Amino acid sequence: MATSGIPSGARADGRVPRTLLIIGGAEDRMGRSVVLKRFVKLAGGRRSRIVVIPTASSVPEEVAEAYRDTFTRLRGGEVSVVHPRTRRDAVDPGMVRLLDDATGVFLTGGSQNKLAQNIVGTPVGDAVHRAYDRGAVVAGTSAGASVMSRFMISLGEEGLTPRQRASQISAGLDLVPDVIIDQHFDQRGRYGRLMSMVAASPHLLGMGVDENTAAEVRDGRILSVIGTGAVFLVNARNAITDAPDARRGAPLLVSGAVVHTLPAGSTFDLEHVELTDFVERHPDVEVSVLPAQVRAARSGAPAGSGAPAGSGAPAGS
Repeated sequence: MATSGIPSGARADGRVPRTLLIIGGAEDRMGRSVVLKRFVKLAGGRRSRIVVIPTASSVPEEVAEAYRDTFTRLRGGEVSVVHPRTRRDAVDPGMVRLLDDATGVFLTGGSQNKLAQNIVGTPVGDAVHRAYDRGAVVAGTSAGASVMSRFMISLGEEGLTPRQRASQISAGLDLVPDVIIDQHFDQRGRYGRLMSMVAASPHLLGMGVDENTAAEVRDGRILSVIGTGAVFLVNARNAITDAPDARRGAPLLVSGAVVHTLPAGSTFDLEHVELTDFVERHPDVEVSVLPAQVRAARSGAPAGSGAPAGSGAPAGS
């Protein structure tokens, strides 16, 4: 099993650093591609051997080709595709060999139920685990993000109010065991369903990831945020709730949960459930969106003069 292309080596204690990139979906593929560029770098850049798993998608061939083109544009190395169409396909030794040789694994969006059915608990799923354990970066977007947890939200109502039994869970890949993940978080109003999950299972830390945003998790513990949105964490371990008694569909009582909204530049300790660092990285919105001529007109400075129109670092830096 070749592992020489994995960019990060063992630490002084002999353990190999492990990295997950949990993406909230709808990541930028055509512009600066900050999130996907980070994945390619973690996978080894030009020396990377990336495996795309498009199994969640309803159009897997098109999705796989789109990501192949994107990773090639971002100066990645070899890009292969592993797509078990059924659970029986996931025993294919050729698919397993590609994953055993990968420096980066990327699970696309679509239906997390397809991932649970065709990958979790199969030789392909085991190979994803091995890749992660030996230091290959494992990334997932949308459904591919949800499946990284031990228990994943497979169905659920959207909205701001948590309700009893409005969602259901399925087994995931268990790459991050004590967290339950939701995606497209702000854009689809999924606060309520994530809160209902942690109310019923308060030992789990709820993680909601916005679109074009990623939680980079190192060694299952240290989380840092990149992208244009935020990562939302909810800790209900000491909350009061009526989840054991509420009727199906009833609004849930959740009192005393602690929430954290983490934009880019945040570093968070998942083990101790606390913020450890924050460096301001998201710029004034106008600086990142408006053309230079408009900014210059508003600031009274001629376009191209170099006069600042706002504060903060460039978008995505």
